[in-house]
Amino acid sequence: MMFETSRRRSVSLCHSWQFKICFVWGGELVSTLTSSILQMGLIWHIALTTGSSSLLSLASLAGFLPIALFGVLAGAVVDRLPLKRVLIGADLFVAAVGAALAIASLAGSLPAWSILIALLLRAAGTSFYTPASQSLTPHLAPPEHLVRLSGVMQAIQSAGYILGAALAAVIYPVAGITAMIALDVLGALFASLAVLAAQIDAGGLDEADRSSSFSNKVRELFSEISDGYKLIRGYRGLFALLWCGFVFAFAFSPLAALFPIMTLGHFGGSTGDAALVEVLFSAGMLAGSGILAATGGFRNRSLTMVAVIAGFGVVAIASGLLGPSLFAAFLPASFLMGACSPLYAGTQTALMQEQIPPEYLGRVFGLYGTIMAWAMPMGLAAPPFLRTCSELRCGPSVLERP
Repeated sequence: MMFETSRRRSVSLCHSWQFKICFVWGGELVSTLTSSILQMGLIWHIALTTGSSSLLSLASLAGFLPIALFGVLAGAVVDRLPLKRVLIGADLFVAAVGAALAIASLAGSLPAWSILIALLLRAAGTSFYTPASQSLTPHLAPPEHLVRLSGVMQAIQSAGYILGAALAAVIYPVAGITAMIALDVLGALFASLAVLAAQIDAGGLDEADRSSSFSNKVRELFSEISDGYKLIRGYRGLFALLWCGFVFAFAFSPLAALFPIMTLGHFGGSTGDAALVEVLFSAGMLAGSGILAATGGFRNRSLTMVAVIAGFGVVAIASGLLGPSLFAAFLPASFLMGACSPLYAGTQTALMQEQIPPEYLGRVFGLYGTIMAWAMPMGLAAPPFLRTCSELRCGPSVLERP
């Protein structure tokens, strides 16, 4: 009798939403970690073998371009297919790209063009995986847990990026790029097995919708993209927050790029000091994710986001006013700015998950990913563009005149 009761509890646990999410997120943590290791390794490989800043810029472009171009379409596809199939398919696609890159690496030197193609294809896989992963939680978890779960997801991603960057610094000089590629392939396969073990049954169309012809499916797909946009337009608050997120990413991108320049130029620090700033910013992201997971933020989601943006702005302005001798004060400011990022992004994600019907979440998160993907390069391009326009109107600045 006791054995039967224990068996029933075991079966009940295996079918609980906590069990499913833990399995999927455990696989995602491993996959994020190995992907971060490889991403850093590929960038270093390009830098060390070519020394070309143009190729590094192209590598960054390859990482966001598929999401910027195909994110909305990928989101509509996610809504039409079972989420388990999308998650496993995206992971296996990334593993296949990594396997091809590993074979090319073993065959001889790894040319820069092959790395750029691999980065482009990996980003294409991510453009499907990300909206599927963000859409999964509302299908499984009760609504009252979504904010805390969003914080946990942010913590998983932050931890994966931090550990990945640290491990890459150890693995690359010891084992080389081929070992890093192989590790990423194993991480993607592990994530696929984790999704398979979770036994997810969520998302997708019914059998009647699947039986239509290919041309009808294409028309329906583009119609669903339009429906998803119209749906979020109907939620005026969410639609406004979507573009607030764009402005936030647009404004923050050049600021993040200036962190090393501010450390080295304004404060006269070393490369070690610049690395310390990045580590503290990443640690702040991890801390912010933990706070959101533990508390859920304010009961009013919009108040949480407004408070975070205001806090980030105050700290950023204070950082800009620091004198060259106050580098020590810039370190906690970097930590606080890092903490604001997941508190904002996690709350916004949970807000969408709470209010948007689950069958539309793929399209909504695909649109969100596309908008954010365009915000970063536009933000980076804005300062030099504005500076050029200013010089055309007024001539070189006083400091640059002979």
